[in-house]
Formats: sequence, C-alpha cells, structure tokens
Amino acid sequence: MKILGSNCLLIILLCFVAGVIQIDALSLTCTSRLSPCFLYPMPCPSECPTRSSANPKAKVCYVNCKSPVCQAECKHRRANCNSPGAACLDPRFIGGDGIVFYFHGKKDEHFSLVSDLNLQINARFIGLRPAGRTRDYTWIQALGILVDSHTFSLEATRASAWNDGIDHLKFSFDGKELSIAEGHLSAWNSPENDLKVERTSNRNSVVVTLPEIAEILVNVVPITKEDDKIHNYQIPSDDCFAHLEVQFRFYGLSSKVEGVLGRTYQPDFQNPAKPGVAMPVVGGEDKYRTTSLLSADCHSCLFSPAGVLDQKDTVTMEYGTLDCTGGATSGMGIVCRK
Repeated sequence: MKILGSNCLLIILLCFVAGVIQIDALSLTCTSRLSPCFLYPMPCPSECPTRSSANPKAKVCYVNCKSPVCQAECKHRRANCNSPGAACLDPRFIGGDGIVFYFHGKKDEHFSLVSDLNLQINARFIGLRPAGRTRDYTWIQALGILVDSHTFSLEATRASAWNDGIDHLKFSFDGKELSIAEGHLSAWNSPENDLKVERTSNRNSVVVTLPEIAEILVNVVPITKEDDKIHNYQIPSDDCFAHLEVQFRFYGLSSKVEGVLGRTYQPDFQNPAKPGVAMPVVGGEDKYRTTSLLSADCHSCLFSPAGVLDQKDTVTMEYGTLDCTGGATSGMGIVCRK
C-alpha cells in the first residue's frame, strides 16, 4: 500500500510540474498559482476532446495558462509557418507583433533568436552562395536552448537525398547525445522534469516543452526540387539542405526580452520591417551573433542562469492565437485593434 500511495503521489506531482492537468475526459485546468486560469476548468471542444491523439494529423486540446482567455482550443501539434512565433524557409519570421520579416544571417554561424534572463534560444544557420549572389541563402539547421543550468540542442542531420522513412533529428542534453525512440508520441523527460521532448509523428517532428516557459514545435524538411527551381537556390546534387521549420509559443517573457525573434515580444517594440515590401529584411547580425550554438555571448544577450526575473517587471503574454477576424466577440473579452 505504501508503494501504491507513493506512486500515486509521484503521478500527481508530475502533473503539477507540467502546469496543466486533465481533470476529466473533456476538461483541462492550470495548476500554477500565477496563472489567471488557476484551477479553472476549461472544457475541451468536441472536435479535440484530449491532449494527444493516436492520429498525428489530428488537432488536440490546448490551453495557454498565461492568457487571460481561460478557454481550451484545438491546435495541430506541428509547426505552423503562418502564425506568430514562426521561423521557417529562408528564414522567414513572424514576430510576436504578427509582422512578417526576414533575417538572413550568414551560413555556418549562430544567432540568438530569444534571450531573456531565464531562457536563451540560439539557431545555427546553414546555406550556400551561388556565383553572382551578394548574400547567402540560409536556413535554420539547429536550435540550442539554455534554461537554468541546463543545455539542450536539436538539429537536422545532413542528407544527400530526402527519405521520409529516415529520422533526420539529433538531440543532446547537457552535452550528452539523446536517443528518443521513433514513433508518434514517443517522449523523453529530463531528470528534473523541466524539459520534455515528444514526437508528434513517427519521425522528423517533435514538440519541446519547457513548463510555464515555452513550447517549441519543430519539423525537419528538405529543400525540394520545386523550391530549388522557383528560387534558383542551385542546390547541389549531394545535399538536400535538411533544415528546421519552427514555431514558438512563449508563456512569460520579460518586457526586456531580446533576440532576432524575442525583441518582437517587447510591449513597445517598433518593428523595422518595411510594410508593403515583398521581402522585408531586417539586420542585426553583429548584435545577435553568438560564438556557438550553446553560448549566450552576443552583444544583446540577457541570459543569466543565476538571475532572477524581476517580479515588478511587466511580463509579455502571447496573444497571437486570438481570433481578431470575426467581429466584436471574437476576442473573448479582449479588444482587437488593427
């Protein structure tokens, strides 16, 4: 009986660490006292009654515990390149402000995407420069994450030709390579349960969860022959430039957050991307360059493992998922303004 009781207690504690717990077959609630939805039951829509599905293409029930809109919604568990927090293609970003911009960086270099006191996310860029081009074509090949005293990385492995039947993801945690079994819903948790990696398809798609900090949806994709023809990348025959499509969801960035993408979540940020331009490019290579995938040494980096977030500082929430297209009631109490 003692063993059974201990196991039950452990399960309950793990649920609370995750920040969200399923209180019945169709409802979720938030367990953090800092959440405006603390212990508030949020029924899942009938189209997505559970938090996971055996079908990797199905939508699942999702709640944002940092949002004042205490309502469950249906979401796909794959990166959406047309939503806020996206980083896809030749890197095309959609900021927290909803504005599209491009940041090209340079091939074989690393740049800070997000830098806050408790979180650092870097990207390694790969690319090529055909003869006659003035800049590199670039794509995100790897992500490096620093949180508290831990490091985590995931990267797309090189492939001469794309094969959907092969997993092109490689992981590491605190400098040691991770092996995560192939298969939809296969998962790995860090020893302290402060980082979780779960496959959202059999291969090449995962979601990385940092409880109460961020959720990162990642797909590995190649440059297709059609892409190459449209954009004249001149991809060589022995490399399909496998790279990452990423979508970030943040749950509590500080108002001073920095990084190529992070700064767009600052409450008073003025995006330099020129409106009406087909490809609005923003700079900042020197400002956000780091010396490695797991370094926080760029000129604008804020990450400090020993730092404590100032509780008086305003915290930016992600409202990018709000529907502001359907009239006065779409915001569920939030006024939508253009």
